[in-house]
Amino acid sequence: MAPAGAERRTRRAGAPLSGAGCAGVRRCGRRRRPGAFRGEVARLRFSIMLELEYCRRRARRLLERVCARQLDAAVLGLGHHVYWLTGHRPFWLHECAAVLFCEGHTWLTTANRPAERAAADEAVSFEASRMGTQRQEQPAVAAAQVLEALRARKARRIGCDASAVGSQLLMCGWEGHCQSIDAELWQLRRRKDPDELALMERAVACTEAMYATAREMIAPGVPELEVYAALHAAAVRAAGEPLTALLGNDFACGAGGGPPRAGRRAAAGELYIIDLGPAVRGYFADNCRTFCVGGRPTDAQAKAWEAVAGCHEIVQRMARPGARCGEIFAAVDEHLKRTRGTGMPHHLGHGVGLQPHEYPHLNPAWDDVLMEGEVFTAEPGQYGADLAAGIRIENQYLVTAEGVRNMCAFPMGLV
Repeated sequence: MAPAGAERRTRRAGAPLSGAGCAGVRRCGRRRRPGAFRGEVARLRFSIMLELEYCRRRARRLLERVCARQLDAAVLGLGHHVYWLTGHRPFWLHECAAVLFCEGHTWLTTANRPAERAAADEAVSFEASRMGTQRQEQPAVAAAQVLEALRARKARRIGCDASAVGSQLLMCGWEGHCQSIDAELWQLRRRKDPDELALMERAVACTEAMYATAREMIAPGVPELEVYAALHAAAVRAAGEPLTALLGNDFACGAGGGPPRAGRRAAAGELYIIDLGPAVRGYFADNCRTFCVGGRPTDAQAKAWEAVAGCHEIVQRMARPGARCGEIFAAVDEHLKRTRGTGMPHHLGHGVGLQPHEYPHLNPAWDDVLMEGEVFTAEPGQYGADLAAGIRIENQYLVTAEGVRNMCAFPMGLV
């Protein structure tokens, strides 16, 4: 019997589940004609979503991990995990859950109505809102349905992600064995399928439109909030739809980073770090450019730019499948010590995808190894009063069989 407010429907959803070269470093003052990237981005407006066949492939890869751990089922309650597995992307105020059973059967529950387009063998729903009011007990309602589905297939050993639905499952009567599968999911998500890369490329295209807007409007006296608002508008136009999440991290002029500040205007000679991270249909971009307000970098700023830009030559030379992230960090750190007298003041980079920070970590606190198909950022930076804030240049790199491909083609120069 389905819980109160639930609707059940079983359906079939298809078959059962059983490199390009590196982008070169651009010179400090090199510019494209105004609006060039806007035109290029406009041609990228097309409808793309996660493809069900790739969702099924991801399910098969997860199934291998489930079977290897002798589990009867995997329970996913985080919205981005359910999306990655089934292609169903929930509204941000709604819960959902998916169960992948060891025989390959995928069960899915979603808010208010069963998912029409999803890589699931069985789709049900629960009442998430009543007369337009969102129910706060959604995790418990979804967990009760998960419990029923597990009992119906006599599952006793399950793996769960760290989610509200999973915690409610353990409190609503689950009596079997449960263990975390977060580590497996984090590793499986590292290799991006073509449908995931298509969404990430679209998010990167939004950043290119945003940088084109920033380069044209940043000038002495321009308020930071006006820059922020204009960049948001540029991203929405480029995406052709509302964005999934915030625009990124840094929009403060004359500072190492931070949000835009009311009443703060750009001043001539300052460096303006624009670190962007829009997400399109759940997948993030993350890259950064630095602009010199007034367009006339000082000698100190130009030399610092040369050192920071040179870090990307090192990354592009060293990064390939099997490369150790710690060794790449160490090489960049040594380069900055040699050219600037200072090393890396923060991490070199990180993976990006469904979350803005994922594996791998280009950070000496981890010892990750690059694998083909994953996307990571490299964001070397230098900061100080002599630079009127600092410089950070961040690219997104796709690891290919031969090396890496820079996904962000926007020029890296200060002007």
